[in-house]
Amino acid sequence: MSRRVPLWLALPAVAGLLLFLVYPTGYLIALALTHSSLAHPLRSFSGADNFSSALSSAAFVPSLARSTVFAVLATVATTTLGLALAVLLRARGTKFGVVGALLLLPLVTAPVLIGVAWKLLLAPVGGGFAQAFSAIGLGGFNPLGSGVAAFLVILLIHVWQWTPFAVLISFAALGVVRPELLESARIDGAGTWKTFTTVVWPAIAPTQWAVAVLELVFGYKVFDLIVVITAGGPGFATTLSPYAIYQTGLRGSFDMGTAAAQTLIFAVVVGAVATIVTAARARALKAEGS
Repeated sequence: MSRRVPLWLALPAVAGLLLFLVYPTGYLIALALTHSSLAHPLRSFSGADNFSSALSSAAFVPSLARSTVFAVLATVATTTLGLALAVLLRARGTKFGVVGALLLLPLVTAPVLIGVAWKLLLAPVGGGFAQAFSAIGLGGFNPLGSGVAAFLVILLIHVWQWTPFAVLISFAALGVVRPELLESARIDGAGTWKTFTTVVWPAIAPTQWAVAVLELVFGYKVFDLIVVITAGGPGFATTLSPYAIYQTGLRGSFDMGTAAAQTLIFAVVVGAVATIVTAARARALKAEGS
């Protein structure tokens, strides 16, 4: 005989949702639909004016495409490199070890500290890499001096910072692969690549797709590195959407209404790309299971 659980037991969870999800989202929508500044929020109804201002911004609209390119490239790089490193660590044994622990250092270091460290290393005068550049005939070379180079530098630093996350999850996922299946594949004459594609990958594919979705979200959220290292420059080359929204709402005019509208537009873009990735995941896993 089943017993009904009292509804009041769900009140803490409901209260948490209202406090941390429903209220902030509702307030964000209210800001987007009103004339709001940092000092005077929700002054008067503005309709779609804030969205028009957001979509006419010279910095924000291009940042959506720039953020998407950044997030996709970062996802591919971190997920692939993380899996490769995890496989190498697994080949050493079942323990993560000292090498694995060292790989996690970028992940557990504060992003601001990472930004400061890399900015000091990349400084064209007195920077840690300046002498190395001079030694190979690139004296005075500034990797942050051009738009493409600065974008790639931020991308490489982000990949360096977040690949350990993919390594950690992939290493744990590889532990579920049954050793007897690997041994059977070797007895049947399967090589390393064949064993990986037919035995290892089917077992870890769901986890790897989950890692890819999380890495995609991490790629869209890059903010600290840009603030510390490039401030969005040169020009708008490294102005990704979070930084553009920050500039609108917390710098200059402090236009919180337009910043809120930009946030909602950005959320739609991230949701659309994440939906595409999750749909690809579902199709891939279905194809492997059939």
